[in-house]
Amino acid sequence: MKKPNMDPDSKLRIIPLGGLEQIGLNITAFEYGESIIVVDCGLAFPEDDMLGIDLCIPDVTYLKDNIDKVKGFVITHGHEDHIGALPYILKEINVPIYATKLTIGLIDRKLEEHNLKDITKRKVINHGQSINLGAFRIEFIKTNHSIADASALAIYSPAGCVVHTGDFKVDYTPVYGDAIDLQRLGEIGKKGVLALMCDSTNAERPGFTNSEKTIGKIFDTLFAEHSEGRIIVATFASNVDRVQQILNSADKYGRKVVVEGRSMINVIETASELGYINVPDNTLIDIDQLKNYPDEKLVIITTGSQGESMAALSRMALDLHRKITIKPRDTIIFSSNPIPGNEKAVSKVINELEAKGAKVIFQDVHVSGHACREEIKLIYSLVKPMYSIPVHGEYRQRHAQSEIAAELGIPSEKIMMLHSGDVLEINCNGAKVVDRVQTGAVYVDGLGVGDVGNIVLRDRQRLADDGIVVIALTLEKGTGQVLAGPDIVSRGFVYVRDSDELMDDAYDVLQETMDELFDRGITDWSRMKNSLRDNVGDYFWKKTRRKPMILPIIMEV
Repeated sequence: MKKPNMDPDSKLRIIPLGGLEQIGLNITAFEYGESIIVVDCGLAFPEDDMLGIDLCIPDVTYLKDNIDKVKGFVITHGHEDHIGALPYILKEINVPIYATKLTIGLIDRKLEEHNLKDITKRKVINHGQSINLGAFRIEFIKTNHSIADASALAIYSPAGCVVHTGDFKVDYTPVYGDAIDLQRLGEIGKKGVLALMCDSTNAERPGFTNSEKTIGKIFDTLFAEHSEGRIIVATFASNVDRVQQILNSADKYGRKVVVEGRSMINVIETASELGYINVPDNTLIDIDQLKNYPDEKLVIITTGSQGESMAALSRMALDLHRKITIKPRDTIIFSSNPIPGNEKAVSKVINELEAKGAKVIFQDVHVSGHACREEIKLIYSLVKPMYSIPVHGEYRQRHAQSEIAAELGIPSEKIMMLHSGDVLEINCNGAKVVDRVQTGAVYVDGLGVGDVGNIVLRDRQRLADDGIVVIALTLEKGTGQVLAGPDIVSRGFVYVRDSDELMDDAYDVLQETMDELFDRGITDWSRMKNSLRDNVGDYFWKKTRRKPMILPIIMEV
């Protein structure tokens, strides 16, 4: 293993700001001296207990505190978990973005929606090209993934070279473009690599990931076998190569194609404009033209392969779609695997579709975009890093990669299992976590960014679990005498009409509490509210073993 060409006294700081405990929210800062570059800026979708939250973006307090050092965002590819947070983060950290052609095209769509395109500098970088940002030189290296134009990055600094794979697989027969540039990775490895930051998503899976092109033959077979009705294919909007193969099969079997789902339409339009999808002539039609063709001549490509409640396929399954109704002879193909945590939602949609008489196919119509164990071994063997830093995955997936690194001879003290927020100082003489910075998820709820925190989520959870009871009363100004109320309004706690005795007794508790407060001369609203809340809350707990949120409202006239 060759030592990287470097200054042995200098140190590179690697600071993952997200993405190391979950799938998504990928963002990593690289800092040397007065220069910081940021690799990726992704979002994550909310967990089930994040009630009302639309999406999560990374906490970039560290970048804001060091804004003068930040030279730019360097993006590996165009998936949401790598670019989705950019429109939100750029409002606070407006620095240039560097990425390949399709990735910039997809980012441009987002910036247009947020009115940021005119004030944000973007630069298209070709594979094999390098850019200089402060103390860093970053080289873009061709890789394969489930979206075109994916890149690995060779990040050169005075402290040495770090290779960041981004999300990748080794595909020798990609649908679009060239295979991964293994030769260049090998050349960089011969010169000496300080650390490898490698995708861990499929590190638990043995063998190799199949080529995306194998799916084309499966689609041809399915189209031939199901020739009597419509074919509806649900897949990830960003899987441009998958969409291309669906279009190819539709053209081969003389079917017209409708694209449904806003994100799907946006990606296909962008990819088509930039030349990453070849749409056969007279294949695409507008959704309003469905009625002009027999069912056996139609294909619908749609979003909703993950069971998302508002996605097009879910709305079709629940008869909520305005223009597409599921028919008994429809064949629905799920061309994706459920993301961990989405299994129930996907199963619910499948059940609804099958209950309407449609045939659902959800096996063997998907290949992963991520490298399995043997491909990860290949990258390690080519790059020959001094240090291994597993990234992109939950702990168990990154741990599986650490075992691969150990198998290949990297000493355990040189396998760095980081957590989001760790500050790793590294050079050829050693690597050590020296500090922690603020990280976490910032919640986006509607137009609000960061205005919903853990306390609000806790209140929402409590409302969801036990409901709310509002106590309303009106006091006379000056004397404090009760003019109206107290009245009790319940939502999500008990059905009032069936709980007369409970509510009558709660009303008695309120009256006793008010009498006690007046006897003691207490007129301070805060103390009154606390007493009402505590006494009524205790009563409801004794009677129901539930703790609704109790909200006293006092008005003065």
